[in-house]
Amino acid sequence: MPLICLGLEGTAHSFGAGIVSGDGTVLSNVWDMYSPPTGGIHPREASRHHSDVGPTVIRNALERAGISPQEINLIAFSRGPGLGPCLRTTATIARTLALRLSVPLVGVNHCIAHIEIGCLESAFEDPVTVYVSGGNTQIIAYAGKRYRTFGETLDIAVGNMLDSFGRAVGMRFPAGPEIELKAEKASSYHQLPYSVKGMDLSYSGMLTAARKLHSEGTPLSEICFSVQETAFGMLAEIAERAIAHTKKRELLLTGGVARNDRLTDILKGVANRHDARFHRVSPPLAGDQGAMIAWTGVVQHRAGDSLKISDSHVLPKWRTDEQDIVWREVDG
Repeated sequence: MPLICLGLEGTAHSFGAGIVSGDGTVLSNVWDMYSPPTGGIHPREASRHHSDVGPTVIRNALERAGISPQEINLIAFSRGPGLGPCLRTTATIARTLALRLSVPLVGVNHCIAHIEIGCLESAFEDPVTVYVSGGNTQIIAYAGKRYRTFGETLDIAVGNMLDSFGRAVGMRFPAGPEIELKAEKASSYHQLPYSVKGMDLSYSGMLTAARKLHSEGTPLSEICFSVQETAFGMLAEIAERAIAHTKKRELLLTGGVARNDRLTDILKGVANRHDARFHRVSPPLAGDQGAMIAWTGVVQHRAGDSLKISDSHVLPKWRTDEQDIVWREVDG
């Protein structure tokens, strides 16, 4: 019987169900995003959203894959990092399904899943990864049986910074796409804090300065352009240092902010300067979704990784570099 994994993602604002076969074919990938009418994400409200839409999302994933629940022989779920209430709701659904179907359960690190789905799509074997989303901003590369964080934000993630600025100027969540569109209409750049500290970076000062420009009447398109150029330039500097240090020849862009075309162009330039191949995860696989959880569940399960129901507590602060990567053969 072929291996078929149902992956459940529910770390923050989205609940997703993806079904992936053992050969890496994405059979379905369905999600529903909680978008508050005002303000940011409230963990309790987001977890209630996951509970409400979860059964329908899973049912739709099964229908699109053209399979019955009995054909699922592995359940994977996002164990962390993320918002505690959202993780607990998702884990409860995963445990229930694993028990009902009598199949193994695998707990997946959300951040690592973004890398693994990118490697599946690109056929990359050992990339430097720029992982950028609402909750995470990290430059990651494999070394010594773990994904090592070569640089990361010291305060807020780049996606959170964009959303916070967008909220301050009246944009709906998520604000990144609207910021990108407005930036294309700008004619001038305004200097903002460029905060690279060794291999890490900071976005809180930039956010404060961008809000100040808006309060002073600076055209919004020019602020959006300046925010993007500064924020993405910081990421590019750290990514370039990581490539120079590791001598790796693949650069992967993944996470929800990977949908941004300007960031993609900047990182393509980094890759070209170092004779490295570049890949941006395709839009359906960039954000938080179940297919990345399902595929990572497949590779972990093949390496002998599974969880007892009694041990399947969630890990809201689970770092990328805290998991042994037992399924990779490359000795980075």
